[in-house]
Amino acid sequence: MRSFKLSRVAGFVFAATVTASLISSSPAQAADDFNHMVRIIVPNAAGGTSDILARLIAPKLSEAIGQTVIVENKPGAGGNVGADFVAKSPKDGHNIVLMDVGTLATAPSLFSNLTFDVEKDLAPVGMIMFVPYILAVNPSFPAKTVDELISYSKANPGKVSVGNSGVGTITHLVGAIIAKEKGLQWKYIPYKGGAASSRAVVTGESNVVINGATATAPFVSSGQLVGLAVSSKERMKNFPNLPTFREAGLPQPDAGSFQGVLTTGGTPPAVVKRLSDEIIKILAQPDMQKKIAEQGGVIQSAKPEGLRDWLQEYIKVFGDEIRAANIKVE
Repeated sequence: MRSFKLSRVAGFVFAATVTASLISSSPAQAADDFNHMVRIIVPNAAGGTSDILARLIAPKLSEAIGQTVIVENKPGAGGNVGADFVAKSPKDGHNIVLMDVGTLATAPSLFSNLTFDVEKDLAPVGMIMFVPYILAVNPSFPAKTVDELISYSKANPGKVSVGNSGVGTITHLVGAIIAKEKGLQWKYIPYKGGAASSRAVVTGESNVVINGATATAPFVSSGQLVGLAVSSKERMKNFPNLPTFREAGLPQPDAGSFQGVLTTGGTPPAVVKRLSDEIIKILAQPDMQKKIAEQGGVIQSAKPEGLRDWLQEYIKVFGDEIRAANIKVE
C-alpha cells in the first residue's frame, strides 16, 4: 500500500488574514440575492464540528443578508444524504452545505451508487476552517498513552473497536492507516458523524475515537475521554500535556478536518461570491476568531476557486489511496 499522504493537505492551507474591505453590500443587494429563508445543511448529527461551526455562522449570516438562516441536520451515508439534498436544491444559493470536505473528496471512489456529481452538482463557496483530530479513549480502557494503546492492540487483535464519523471518512482512513503502519487489527465502527462517535466512546460502546478537536475536546476537558494525541503541528494550548501525532510516532501528523461550504451547482456566480464574501467577513470578526481558536480550529478563508482546486486535487489523491488500500463500502 502506498503511504497515504494526508499531510499534503497542509499545502492547501489558505491565507487567514481577511479585511472587512473585501466587500460592501447594500440592503438592495441583499434583497436581490436572497429573498427567503436560507438553510445551512449539516450532513451529520448535531454536536459535531460542522454543526458547532454552522451554529456560530448562522446568526451572523442572517444579519448580513437580511434573511432568516437556519441550521438543519441531515445525517446519513457518510454525509452524502445532506450533500445530495443541496445538490438537488433550486439553483439560487438558498441551500448550502457545511461539512468536512474530505468526505466529498472520498465519496466518488467509495460509493458506486453516488446520486450526485461532486464537481458538477455542487458549487464551492469556500474552505472555512481546519481543526486537528484528537485520538482519545474511554477512561476505563486499559491504555492511557499511545504506546500503551499500540501494545494493548497488538496483544488483543480484533478486540479494540475504533469509532469514526462514517465509512470512508477521513477519520476512518486515518484509523486504517495507523493500524496498517503499526501492525494492528482494529474493528471500525461507523457513526452518523463525529459527535456520535465521540459519545459512543464516552459511553463505552466503542474503545477508541479519532475525531475533530472541536467536538472531542469538551469530553477530554471534562474527563469523559482520555486524550492520547492530537494531529496539530504544535501542542494545543488547552491541552499542553497532549503530545502531537508526530511526537507520539503516529503516521499522518497533519491530518484533520477541513470544513468547507458549498451550494447547489448552477447557482449564479454573483450569489456564490456574495455567500463567500459574507462568510469571509464573518470569520474575520474577533469574536468568531476567538471562539474558533477556543475550539482548536484554525480559520481558512479560501474563496470558491480555492475549494474547487482542493476538491479536484483530492478527489484524485484520495481515490488513488482508497483503491490502493482496497477500502470498500459494504
